[in-house]
This record gives sequence, structure tokens and C-alpha cells, in this order.
Amino acid sequence: MAQQSWGITFPGRSPTPISRVRRDPVAAAGTRLLSLDLVLGLLALAGGLRVVYLAATTPSLPGEATTVARAYALGHLTAYGGTTTAGASPFAQLQLAGYTMSSHAFDRAATPVAAVREAMIVATVVTTVLVWLLARRLGLPRWAGVVAAVLLAVSPLAIGLQHVVVVEHLAVMWALAGLYLVAAPLRSSDSAGDHSGPSRHGLAQDLLGAGCLLAAVLTSPLTLLFLPAAGWLLLRRSPARAGLVAVVVNLGLGLAFGPLAAWLRPALATGGEPALPKWLVFDPALTAVSALALIAGLFVATVRPLAVSGLLVAGLLAVPGLPATAVLALLLPLTPLVAAGVAHAVVSAHHEPEHRRAPARPGAGVAVGVVVLPAMFALSWAHGFTTLRPGPAGPAPAVEARTWLQANAAGSRVLVDDATWTTLAAGGWPTGLLVTTAAANPPPDWAALTPPALAQSSTVDSPDAAAVFGSGAGQVTVARLGSPVLVPDENGEKTARAHAGAALTRSGRINCVPETRAVLGRGDLDPRLISTLAAFASQQPVRIAAFPPVPGEDAAGQPRRQVLVTGADDAASRFYAGQRAVFRPASVVRTAGGVLVSYPPFAPPGLLTSFTAP
Repeated sequence: MAQQSWGITFPGRSPTPISRVRRDPVAAAGTRLLSLDLVLGLLALAGGLRVVYLAATTPSLPGEATTVARAYALGHLTAYGGTTTAGASPFAQLQLAGYTMSSHAFDRAATPVAAVREAMIVATVVTTVLVWLLARRLGLPRWAGVVAAVLLAVSPLAIGLQHVVVVEHLAVMWALAGLYLVAAPLRSSDSAGDHSGPSRHGLAQDLLGAGCLLAAVLTSPLTLLFLPAAGWLLLRRSPARAGLVAVVVNLGLGLAFGPLAAWLRPALATGGEPALPKWLVFDPALTAVSALALIAGLFVATVRPLAVSGLLVAGLLAVPGLPATAVLALLLPLTPLVAAGVAHAVVSAHHEPEHRRAPARPGAGVAVGVVVLPAMFALSWAHGFTTLRPGPAGPAPAVEARTWLQANAAGSRVLVDDATWTTLAAGGWPTGLLVTTAAANPPPDWAALTPPALAQSSTVDSPDAAAVFGSGAGQVTVARLGSPVLVPDENGEKTARAHAGAALTRSGRINCVPETRAVLGRGDLDPRLISTLAAFASQQPVRIAAFPPVPGEDAAGQPRRQVLVTGADDAASRFYAGQRAVFRPASVVRTAGGVLVSYPPFAPPGLLTSFTAP
């Protein structure tokens, strides 16, 4: 900084020097470049970590599939009845649909859930930058802004929560943008550190801030609790502008909850999501620091408005029926910012002139800040990242179920829930043939359901499933519906398959490896294959390489319906291509390992029956 002084003479007084500060253009440019580098680094840190965990399956949210389905339907201008109407804020769905349409996310992503999660990553990255900008706007130094943003970007709790589809991630982004636009640093802090001076606020900026706050409430009504902080920050700067912004926000809310309620009225998500303790174990250190910071922030003028709103939001955790996930999504970006403000106040008090501060034990605060807190966060994050693992490799269970249905039940009506509806629709299945569990009329031909919907459905019995994909909460069961097939003695038929298979293994005209011999002996082979192999072996010796399983069918208890025959490719192809009626295969394909014969699922009952020797 270069300084220039002038002397002003008053009658009877000596000249009094007054300093006027001129900013060095080179230093100002360096400061801006440093700020830009910090922002870009925060962007890379927050976005990169969340991309790594984009497909993580733990923890999972039951309501995520509903939000994704509604966003897909809105973005593709198709009808979707859904299994529930709760948690469908129209403005939030419009934002998600707008992102997926403009970015073609459903065309690029491996699953529809991953496509909508991309919008969460974008919102999180913007939120991280807004935390930095709001810290600077409130008058906090750069290091405090970096601390707040890094806590949000790196915390396993933040990563685990912010990669899933929760509309409150969008709402808190709008709320922080509104707070940034209406905030200004305190006059008393203008000269107390490394920060920019008070910015000039025009009417357009305040109106834009009001629009952002209104967008936050329309996305999630829980962000109404951010309005006290916004009003407090406005009253600090200009009471007249505070009244104007309040009028604009109230006018918008009156329209949204009144004449335009059918199109704009927001709704809350339903409960039943992972409870609060399951989330907090991802980052106990951030949880403890956040709780202390919200209380200590009440005594720090810089962040007192944010601490008040943060405590109001935290109080929602005690309200029955409100999902903890939504409340945490609003608190996560706020508490690191309050913690950074408290840390700055402590550091500033420690460096005050000796005559202005009370005596303190030297080095105690430094030891806590430099040693204890980093060690606590290191241990917490080591535990959190061990718990938070990326999703498993390979296709998602719903995608595998879609592949199975496309191969075996193309053109059929399928009973679906929220998760499988979106996956099948994104894979090209006509939405007119997808029937939700809320409106299964007329009855569909097949069902593709996750465990919650399967447990609630009275038309599907899991032991009769055709295929099962995945495990746990993400499992998808495919079953054939319609009139039940009367099987007089199902166990007896399996026993007959085992007896016939064992007889084939003892035949000298059938050569097979131990693995295929075990399949025959257990009775896990389709009766059509048993009959045709016996007939083919009566004509010439047969070498069986394998009975390849169809993905998902072993888990459902279905018999193997494929065989790979080697050593007699021409004869095997002619034999199976010439079969008719129930013994006609679905496909006969020559491969590098031999001839692969595949039968359709569900052999007619009674092809093999058990008998008792006289």
C-alpha cells in the first residue's frame, strides 16, 4: 500500500495529518489471483471427492428413487403416477429436470440415479464456493474462509450426504446465495484483518438476493429458518432495504402458497430415512465442532445471525416426522462457516494489544488449535472414509433386471416401483407398459420390484421369482405374474430332475466335467435340456462343457436353461435347430467354445415327473 498525507489547518490548531490509502494495482491484482486460485482449488477438491463416491450405495435413501423418477418424467414430458406424492416440491423437480435435460445426464450416466446425482455434485460445488464468498463478505480473512470450505469439501459426512439426491442441497445453495447478496461486513471489522472492505449494494443486488431466498423456500420450506439470518444481515446494513426485501419475499410466498399453490407450493420429504446417529458416525469430529460452534457463535458478532438460524434449523431434529437427512443437508454448509467465524474471533482476541485483553495462559489456545483439533479431525476422517466406500463395480441390480426383461419379456406389461420405473424407462421400455404399484390395473404380466415394494405387494411371492439381482436394499426381484401355474408336486419334479440328471452322468455317452456333473446331480437343470440331451446322446456321444447360468436366476432358485456343447458343433446345431413345440430353444448360437443352446424361462410343468419303482 502507498500512503499520501495532507495537512488540514483549523483555527488555533496545528495541522493534523490525515492518511489516505491508495491501493497498489500490482498488489490488488495479486490478491485477486490468490483468491481465484483458492476458489479453483476448492472447486477441484469438492467436486473430485464427490465424483469418486458418485455411485456409493451406503447410506441409501428410500425417497431418492421417487425424486429421480419424477425428475425423469418431467424432463421427458411423460406421465408418472408414482407410489407416493410426498416430498415433491415442484420447483425442486423443475431444477433437477432442467439440469438433466440441458446436460443430457440420462444419456451419459450408467444409471438414472447417477444422472440426477450429478446435479447434487454441481450444487455442492457451488455451495462450497458460496461458503468461501460468504465468509469473505462477512469480513472473515482468507484463512477462515478456506477452513470453512475445506471442512465442507473433505468431511466424510458431507460427502456421504451430498452425493445422494436430496432437494435440500439445492435449497441451501439458494439460501447461501441470498445471504451473500444481502450481507455486508460489520463496520467494526473493516480494519481487523485480511478481507475486502464493504461492498456497494445496489437495489438490483438486494432484489436478486430476495429472489434467491424465495427460490430456497420454494425448493424446501425448511429454509424459512434462514430468513431470520437474512433479515438480521440486512438490518445491519440498511433497515429500509430490509423492509423492501421482506415485502418481495412475502409477496412471492403469498403467491406460492396461494393462487399458484398447484404449481409452486413446496412439500417436505417423508420420514423413514436413515436416522441421525447413522449419519453422524461418518464424522464425529465435525459433529462436535459444529455443536460447539453454533453455541459459541451467539457471542461472535460476525456470525451471530448465522448461528441463530443454525440453532433454529438444528431444533428441527427434535420434530417427529421430519427426516434427519433434510435437516443435516441445511446444516452442513452453515456450521463450518460459523466455526470459522468463532475461530477467527478467538485468534483475533489472542492477538489484541496487551492492554485490551485479559491475561491468558500462553500457548494453551495455540496447542488446541494446532495439535488437538487437527488430530481429532484426522482420526474422525480416517474412520469416516473407511465407512464410506465407493459403490461396487459392475452394473446396478435394476439395470441387470432391465437386461433380463428385455431378453425374456420384451413388450410385456411390468409392475414396477419408483426405482425400476426410471431404469426401465431410461432403457427404452415404453412407459405405457410400466405399471406402478399404486395403479396396477389391468394386472401386468411381470414384476420388477425392490424389497420394500415386494413386501407390500400382494401379487408377488418371492419364492416364485424368475430372477433376483443384487442384495440388500438395492436388490431387484423379477417375477412372472398372472394366473398361478398348478404344479401338483413341485418338490417331486425337482427330485425327478435330480434322478434323470444322475442317470445322464452315469451314461458313458455323455462326457462332462465335475462342475456340470454336480448341476445334473442336484436337479438344477431345466427338464427340456435333460430330455434333449438324453435324446441327442442316444444318437452320438455328447461332450458338455458347461451349463452357463443366466444372471439372477440362480439366486431365484430357477434351474439352469443353457448348455454349451463341444466337439460336435454341426450335429448339435442341426439337432437343436430341428426341435419343435416346447423343446424348441430360444436360441442356438455357435461360439468359440462350442454351441450354446438357450431355452426360454419357465419350462411347462409335468415334462418330468417322479415315479416309484414297483
